[in-house]
Amino acid sequence: MLDDRPVTGSNQQGLEIRPTPRAEMGLFALDSFPYEFVGSEIWVEFDIPEFTAICPFSEFPDFAIIRLKYVPNELCIELKSLKLYINSFREIKVFHEHVINIILEDFVAACDPKRVEIEGDFHVRGNIKTVVRASYTRS
Repeated sequence: MLDDRPVTGSNQQGLEIRPTPRAEMGLFALDSFPYEFVGSEIWVEFDIPEFTAICPFSEFPDFAIIRLKYVPNELCIELKSLKLYINSFREIKVFHEHVINIILEDFVAACDPKRVEIEGDFHVRGNIKTVVRASYTRS
């Protein structure tokens, strides 16, 4: 059965894969500020149309539109820090699937929201379009 196979990655193309280790990313810190209307549930939505990171296989740039929306708990994310944080991915070698999870983890750590939904809508490259979605709900 397919479910009984060992889970391993493969690199049948023989390409050198060089993602940037998380500890070496040096991402700009996300700042937050107090939400004055705690208990009043709102959605805050960001469209980030100029996201860029580097493909760990080819070292070519990957471009995406990042869509992030969240419901604040007690803190809101500060916009300038979000811009600088997103822009700090420009020299980072990271897979599409990983970068969306990294952004989600850092966002949750920075402002402890009630809910977050994030989508990475990556531009077509090599005849393939990738869309990655992740979400978080505070328990």
